[in-house]
Amino acid sequence: MTAVRQEPEPPPPPPDDLAERFRAGDETALREAYDRFGRAVLHLATSTLANRSDAEDVTQATFVAAWLGRDTFDPAKGSLIGWLLGIGRRKVIDRLRASARETRVVETVRQLPEPVATGPDPDTVVDRLVVADELARLPDDQRRMLELAFYDDLTHQQISTVTGVPLGTVKSHIRRGMASLKRRWEVDGAAPGPRPAGLSGAR
Repeated sequence: MTAVRQEPEPPPPPPDDLAERFRAGDETALREAYDRFGRAVLHLATSTLANRSDAEDVTQATFVAAWLGRDTFDPAKGSLIGWLLGIGRRKVIDRLRASARETRVVETVRQLPEPVATGPDPDTVVDRLVVADELARLPDDQRRMLELAFYDDLTHQQISTVTGVPLGTVKSHIRRGMASLKRRWEVDGAAPGPRPAGLSGAR
């Protein structure tokens, strides 16, 4: 009886050392891992996120986080693909939370009332600059009284109380100061508009 010759068994496939090389910081392993598992991570992201761009961002963020945190990967506790998908799920959740925050912010902004212009009126600013320039040319006593009336909006009586100057003298300084300003405006050819608050006669 002829013995049946048995073919030798093929050698076992070499162990997949991708996980070990990835954990060791081998950059070629990162490329291999992305080529091999990137589609699975993208599928995970697109199955939850409606926006394809967001899913692609999550996929990229997953591999960046995995590469930076490769020291925390333990091949003895699980496969590389399982570890990557776990990171991917967390990134998807982060993206969903961020989108929810963005939506809340947008809705809050939409519900805000239209902004109201609160800046100073340009004509008022110009008037104040012109008056300030003219005041600087007056004698000190007249300038001081007019500044208190114009900038601080004080009455003649209040100016007298603050400065200790008799009321009649306050009125005289303001009257002479206003006359000087009027003459200068006329000489300069400026047509003075309504008098600023605080300078409209005795109060």
